[in-house]
Amino acid sequence: MSRRIVRLAAIAGLALAATAGSAHAASDTIKALFPTWPGFAPVYVASQMGYFKAEGLEVIEKFEDDRANVLAAMARGDIDVDMRTVGEHQGRPRDPATPGVIIGTIDQSLGGDGVVGDASVKSFADMKGRVFAVEPNIPARLLAQLELKKVGLTLADLKVKDIATADSIAVFGDSSVTAVATYEPYLSQLLKVTGRDHPHILVSSKDYPGIITDIITARNEALKQNPAKFAKFLRGIYRAIDLYKTDPAKYISIAAPHFNLKPEELKEVLDTSLAYTTYEEAIAFVGTKGGKGKLHEVFDTVMQLNLENGAADHKLDAAQQIDNSVVTGLFDGHTR
Repeated sequence: MSRRIVRLAAIAGLALAATAGSAHAASDTIKALFPTWPGFAPVYVASQMGYFKAEGLEVIEKFEDDRANVLAAMARGDIDVDMRTVGEHQGRPRDPATPGVIIGTIDQSLGGDGVVGDASVKSFADMKGRVFAVEPNIPARLLAQLELKKVGLTLADLKVKDIATADSIAVFGDSSVTAVATYEPYLSQLLKVTGRDHPHILVSSKDYPGIITDIITARNEALKQNPAKFAKFLRGIYRAIDLYKTDPAKYISIAAPHFNLKPEELKEVLDTSLAYTTYEEAIAFVGTKGGKGKLHEVFDTVMQLNLENGAADHKLDAAQQIDNSVVTGLFDGHTR
């Protein structure tokens, strides 16, 4: 699934970080893959600010939008960390034995994903029998399902047209298409499509805070062997998010070049599309000391939706997929 900004795709294969042969060798190493989405910018900021180095940690990161490649790399043991949405984590072909356990959160979408309809639809109650264009397994599809449930409908009651989200604007130019599920920057652009009568947002991730949450996933075997290095990684992430909260201009100036964006462009994305999760918010999501957090409920809700729309084949147990042992007491005795 590619809930990501198309302008960033040109640098999807770029690896940015110190390598194993760097002048400052680290005692621990984390290898991470994640999509080109600014929600994951704290990794770059933590690296550039020296937060990882101060922990004795080397982080080798690379953009990778192809979910199949990430899962294969995790299974082979080529990477230690994967970051995606909860929905993507659950998606096919994952089963209970697939490597990867959630150890934290990093951001949540708050307006960056949504469904745009034409003037003929005021709500999803008007969508029965109409053409709904959507890429399989993108977060906005889940938002649509939640709205359909409210009015006693399912995706089966619509004429679902599978598309690539990058084609959202062209698809909406077809008058037979009543609504399109998408994400930024297409979401904003669809509202300006000429030739359609008063396009408007039917639902966005602002309406369902927490449902579209990006998570940090660790390879189970690596976590068991060396939980301390994952704690180092999380401390770096949450310190970077702290910097964004206290000095957003500095944070943005560091992060923007990594995403081939101007500072003002990245600022617009961060202001309108997502919210980073601080350490306190992360533990509220995943819980501590083996207890449950609000992510457990979100996990179950999204799991049911993924099963219903065929995006997942196996019902996964939130308690088995979320491990909060690393975030428990994360900063005890450590600099923040």
